[in-house]
Amino acid sequence: MTQSSKTWNWAPDLPIEGQSVFMFPPNPWVILRVLSSVWLTISGRVVILLTACISWLFFTPPLTQCVNLELGWVGYIYARNLSLMVLFAGGLHLYFYTFKMQGEELRFDSRDVVRDTSVFTFRNQLHDNIFWSVASGLTIWTVYEVLFMWGYANAAIPRITLVGNPVWYCLLFVLIPMWYALHFYWMHRLEHWKPLYKAIHSVHHRNINTGPWSGISMHPLEHLIYVASPLIHVIIPSSPLHVIYHFQFTMLAAIITHCGYEALLLRGKRVIELGYFFHQLHHRFFDCNYGTDDMPWDKWFRTFHDGTDEATNALREKQRRRGRG
Repeated sequence: MTQSSKTWNWAPDLPIEGQSVFMFPPNPWVILRVLSSVWLTISGRVVILLTACISWLFFTPPLTQCVNLELGWVGYIYARNLSLMVLFAGGLHLYFYTFKMQGEELRFDSRDVVRDTSVFTFRNQLHDNIFWSVASGLTIWTVYEVLFMWGYANAAIPRITLVGNPVWYCLLFVLIPMWYALHFYWMHRLEHWKPLYKAIHSVHHRNINTGPWSGISMHPLEHLIYVASPLIHVIIPSSPLHVIYHFQFTMLAAIITHCGYEALLLRGKRVIELGYFFHQLHHRFFDCNYGTDDMPWDKWFRTFHDGTDEATNALREKQRRRGRG
């Protein structure tokens, strides 16, 4: 299979395969390899888990302070989340796009961000992305998290501890990205229904060439649905740390995977995998790759694009037939 050199500035080896623990028949060795590749390396989810632990231990008000909804501790969580957003999205943007520390190496699409076009708020892609990420995404993320902390403080949400249930406590960290994958695929497919796409999801899809601030640049109604993934913890017993990790995974992983570069290099060596070519294909071709690797919904429902010209041609033919219909 082939891929035109004009399609991308850089692309991984094609066809992409994806990696998931969900296969039939189950293969323990493959499952172990997949899990170790994301949990026993310096990966985005490991960095986010460490960030969540630091957030919980040092930058979250004690639950005794969260019994009543008060501006002080609510504002503290808002400030912490804003700092994380600026650190991740702002830091990656400065590194890759302002100071161009890596040049074009491992960059999927070398075109500059779009400026001076009415498609974007303020006629500027970066300003548009920052506005929707902060004004809408940060606010809705914080509101959800504040309600969880208030719920835990008032014993309104089932809670477990590491000492009381160590196996389930640790396993939950592995399961959270899988639940996110299920929620994201079906939410995303729904938002590509034409009326919802035009009204809501088109704000995110203004970004054909993505950057760090594109990941959570969405319409407020999309944020309400997208950031709702952690609501499963209202039913499934967990802990405040699990909830903080789930919210930060939902928001910060989107920033990392939209950054436009596959990996961060130091002295020519990969330090951490970042951009997600699988999802970059979605932003280029729209009607494919709605989910993530953690659960292969796209393969199961034949919406998978492997990055090759053959897959692109097949998708365009499918779009033409649908248009004629």
